[in-house]
Amino acid sequence: MTAVALPPSGNRIALRIEYDGAAFGGWQKQSSPEIPTVQGILEPAISQVADASIKLVCAGRTDTGVHATCQIAHFDCIAERSPRAWTAGVNSLLPGSVKIQEVFNASDKFNARFSAIHRRYAYLLYSSGIDSPQLAGRALRVAEAPDLEAMQAAARHLEGEKDFRSFQAAGCQSMSSLRNVRHLRIYRQRGFIVVDIRANAFLQHMVRNIAGSLLEVGRGRHEPDWMAEVLVARDRKLAGATAPAAGLYLTGVAYPASCGVPSRTVAPPLLDQLPEFA
Repeated sequence: MTAVALPPSGNRIALRIEYDGAAFGGWQKQSSPEIPTVQGILEPAISQVADASIKLVCAGRTDTGVHATCQIAHFDCIAERSPRAWTAGVNSLLPGSVKIQEVFNASDKFNARFSAIHRRYAYLLYSSGIDSPQLAGRALRVAEAPDLEAMQAAARHLEGEKDFRSFQAAGCQSMSSLRNVRHLRIYRQRGFIVVDIRANAFLQHMVRNIAGSLLEVGRGRHEPDWMAEVLVARDRKLAGATAPAAGLYLTGVAYPASCGVPSRTVAPPLLDQLPEFA
């Protein structure tokens, strides 16, 4: 991809952004001002500090209710500000539901979306007979503990470069449903079951559809090999229900070292540090 041209003496600034997805109708700015979005909140605040109109490009356009500990975005501007000045200035204009955590001076060839090598998401579930008010909007409750080993066996069918058409949303506009899932691990941590997935890119609702299908296996409604059958069928109607957005977190984005933006993985506050993937 050809990098977007910078203005004269301009700078390309990259941000690591954290937000509570429950407060927003997704990342992407909407035509209706009544629907708050992450992009719609951030751009005016950054523009005010930059003293110029800016436009953000992000690594992954999260849906309504989806959280992020490591959303990466970039913008171009002429203004000279230190990373600390950007962080302090912009955050002073933002609500508590979204904050800039890090600022980087990126290469002019860097693009938050197209330079990404991979993205990482975590989906959180907990087992309880009663809803936890503290976890509402942050993790999915299941009444009975699912079979973790069965879910792990099913997950192995999804690793590698494959056609994930069975797990994409009906309205997904991607030209191709081929994706490379480099790691998919299911494990317990701090009382949660974590579906931890890393891929080069994701289709719309792909992680939530995978999580919902894995839960079908965990509840004993299907054998682990059923996941392979669903994948090969390339038919969304055969997969499990879409898991709610509330349990999903964008936790990591990786870039080549030449971009000037370090790769980051940041665990949701409910968890400890996420494990390293080789």
